[in-house]
Amino acid sequence: MIFELIKRMFNGIAWGGLITFIALSLLLINDIYTDAYTIWLYMGSSMIIGIYFGLSSFIFIIEKWSPLKRTIVHFFLSFTVYLIIALTVGWVPIQFAPIIWSCLFFIVWYFIFWTGYNIYYKKIEKSLNDSLPKK
Repeated sequence: MIFELIKRMFNGIAWGGLITFIALSLLLINDIYTDAYTIWLYMGSSMIIGIYFGLSSFIFIIEKWSPLKRTIVHFFLSFTVYLIIALTVGWVPIQFAPIIWSCLFFIVWYFIFWTGYNIYYKKIEKSLNDSLPKK
């Protein structure tokens, strides 16, 4: 269990680093320069969010919860963690319109990922069922 915990944390750090690299590349392409502290703060925040998502995947292995309950708990925890970090580090200005747009953006991305995973696992379920012998 400890190995799985560490593996998921490092997986999250890797995703956070990749997203930071993409963001930095976009800044360079658009000839936008920033100070080292801002890059450090944003990269650290990306990695914290990555660690959170790596660890929060454990929610989906709780057998006694229904899939709906797991998804709702994961969504609200994820939304809360994202919003706290985004507002704290300045990714989203503390103003009504940017907060609403950020929330909508998060909900849309969450729905896209949830749909993708749902389709993926339905395909796996179908292939497993197809591989069972028919009686």
